[in-house]
Amino acid sequence: MGEKKKIYFVSDSHFGVPDYASSLEREKLFVKWLDEIKVDAKEIYFLGDIFDFWFEYKTVVPKGYVRLLGKLAEIADSGIPIYYFKGNHDMWMFDYFPKELGIPLYREPITKVFNGKKFFIAHGDGIGPGDRGYKFIKKVFSNKVCQWLFARIHPNFAIKLALFLSRKSRYSRGGDDDFFHGEGTPKERLITFAKNKLKEEHFDYFIFGHRHLPIDLMIGETTRYLNIGDWITHFTYVVFDGEKLELKNYKPEKDC
Repeated sequence: MGEKKKIYFVSDSHFGVPDYASSLEREKLFVKWLDEIKVDAKEIYFLGDIFDFWFEYKTVVPKGYVRLLGKLAEIADSGIPIYYFKGNHDMWMFDYFPKELGIPLYREPITKVFNGKKFFIAHGDGIGPGDRGYKFIKKVFSNKVCQWLFARIHPNFAIKLALFLSRKSRYSRGGDDDFFHGEGTPKERLITFAKNKLKEEHFDYFIFGHRHLPIDLMIGETTRYLNIGDWITHFTYVVFDGEKLELKNYKPEKDC
């Protein structure tokens, strides 16, 4: 299909963990996927935690990811809009992506309408009932004073420490909570949030990252809830062609 009419959603690749070699291998695969979808992509949405840790000093950004950043610049320069939602692991992104790559950043959920279908789009952290501990930490990390203080730490130590702590997180490792708990259970708080939101206004699709588990669930007569999954163990993404929305797994063709 030559006509650019597909909308793509992807999240939670957590590049940088668990080690350099395996992260680089996943990054190369991710870039291969981007090369394939740019042929028919109308828009691309990154729903957060693409990097396991990211902090921008005024003149310094994290080392690495050159293949991915170069590909994003190429795609954005070609005229395909890219939108980036900051997750809980890369919330300290500031102006590098907008200035250098022309990619706008979002921290809060947004709504979009594609071909008459209404979408609720977000990373998903801190949304829904409960999880008060994380919601408190999120406020601390979002505080300008805390960000200023962290920026005073030398990058060699700060980034190494942040990556060490991040590797302890179940969200960066993936698979620790790799099953569906069921609708209405505390750990499926995003589904509870979506159902409550649906009482206020209609959406055709809720699309989230964060959870790491691919989920495709009807939560109303005409409403679907989707969690994208991740690019650590599942290598999944969501695509909307204007009529049909699919949760797909990336399985590249073997090299000849």
